[in-house]
Amino acid sequence: MPQMTMVKAINDALRVELKRDENVLIFGEDVGKNGGVFRVTEHLQEEFGNDRVMDTPLAESGIGGLAVGLAVQGFRPVAEMQFIGFIFEALDSIAVQAPRMRYRSGGRYQAPITFRAPFGGGVKPPELHGDSLEGILCQTPGIKVVVPSNPYDAKGLMISAIRENDPVFVLEHLKLYFSQKGEVPEGEYTVPIGKANTVKEGSDVTILTYGAMVHTSLKAAEIAEKERGTMVEVIDLRTISPLDTEAIVASVNKTGRAIVVQEAQKSAGIAAEVMAQINEHCILQLEAPVERVTGPDTVLGFPLIEEEWLPSPAKIVKAINRTLDF
Repeated sequence: MPQMTMVKAINDALRVELKRDENVLIFGEDVGKNGGVFRVTEHLQEEFGNDRVMDTPLAESGIGGLAVGLAVQGFRPVAEMQFIGFIFEALDSIAVQAPRMRYRSGGRYQAPITFRAPFGGGVKPPELHGDSLEGILCQTPGIKVVVPSNPYDAKGLMISAIRENDPVFVLEHLKLYFSQKGEVPEGEYTVPIGKANTVKEGSDVTILTYGAMVHTSLKAAEIAEKERGTMVEVIDLRTISPLDTEAIVASVNKTGRAIVVQEAQKSAGIAAEVMAQINEHCILQLEAPVERVTGPDTVLGFPLIEEEWLPSPAKIVKAINRTLDF
């Protein structure tokens, strides 16, 4: 089985779907000859031609509108937003037009659009390039949001997203593009949207997280086990809208303690929703209040202070100790 970085795994997923379905189209800023800023679409235009993989003007609103228009005509667009901070120009398409298409047309039309965007800190990105804006997307009914943490999931989730008949936003963490490498099957396979994954079994406390924070949480779990023998269970949510509430509840009921970790700012985020689900379904099984480790409620720190801003293994270990000592 070949070893791939996350970039290569996503590229492979896009190639699989371009071959499988002639209605799959890829477009965005510099995705053609250049293969995208991070080479996610490298060589795809050479292989499938300018009509299937095409560059657009530097106009996110145009990219979003093009995606909606093509979708209602029977195509399966894969629209790249070059960086997550640029989606505001396209939010009418992403959060208003696409997710409501099936509802407002009484089922006559659908919007099988895959939106893609890199996001996240840890690589000292310029302003607006590394923000975590998933909370905005997840409050939008009708759009699914997935965040792979490894190459295997990245390929499988991308294929699943393209095959969905409703819009899916795939968030690809900048730090993971080249830092994560793993075995990825050749050909087609899918990872189901809406299903979490237990990446580490444990019995004392559950960490619920996604994206790059999966790896940060695993480091924290290793430290906690060495320091006090704590057996930490780590759940990779993978899909943050809709959440896999069944998996969340099962793990928290088992351990009786929970910590939710997200890179995004604290207020009104995915962590808050996960905590609400835990309180609704597990309140009588909890041995301690649910902890939350997040970025602060400020803009993402500039490069010199970025590491202070981001959640770290040390911050997560402190949360583990607080919930164990409650």
